[in-house]
Order: sequence, then C-alpha cells, then structure tokens
Amino acid sequence: MRFNNDKPIFVQIADHLTREVIAGRLAPESRLASARELATSLEVNPNTAVRALQLLADAGIARSERGTGYFVDTAGPQKAREALRQQFFETELPALFRTMDQLGVTLAEIQQKYGEKSHENQQ
Repeated sequence: MRFNNDKPIFVQIADHLTREVIAGRLAPESRLASARELATSLEVNPNTAVRALQLLADAGIARSERGTGYFVDTAGPQKAREALRQQFFETELPALFRTMDQLGVTLAEIQQKYGEKSHENQQ
C-alpha cells in the first residue's frame, strides 16, 4: 500500500480496509489482521495500525473482541458503504463540481458520458 500526504496514514489504512469490506474480500465475521500484523505488513508504527482498527470500530464496520482481536461486523458492509458515500458527497463530489465549473463541463455532458460508460459495461 502506498501512502500519500493528503490524509493521516491511519485514515488511509482504515479507508483501504473499508474498501476491502465493500468489495467482499473481508466478509462479515472475518477476523482482521492484528495491529501488530497490520503494522508489520504495511511497515507502519503499531500505534498507527491500532488507530486505524479503532476508527473502523468507531464507524461500526468492525468490532473488537477482547483477547481475540477485531472482526468485520455483520453490518460492516452496509456501514462501510454508508461511510464511503458520505465521504464521496462531502469531499469528492464538491471537488468534481469545482473541476466541472473550471472546465465548463455541463451536467448534460456528464450524463452522456455516464450513459456511454454504462452501455459499454453492458456489452
């Protein structure tokens, strides 16, 4: 995993794990890597990994079981999708609108491109 300077590393790790839950690669009730395992595999400080796992627990995507670690919550995929939707509407969509304004791109053009892309995916 490559980190950037846009967000704290623990948030980037949590975002990555959230996307893994949405994609189904981390199924409900599956055990997440321990903080130590996560830190080692990503070459980060263990405290950073702990903060990422706790962020998932705070969002309801994961739950902590004392002595056994973190697990994807049964509502994890739904909570993960909701969290990323909120992030999209608060961060990415306003950035898209700014870019559209700067380039003079209309909503009609976006709808046309979206329709073309949807048509390509159906073939």
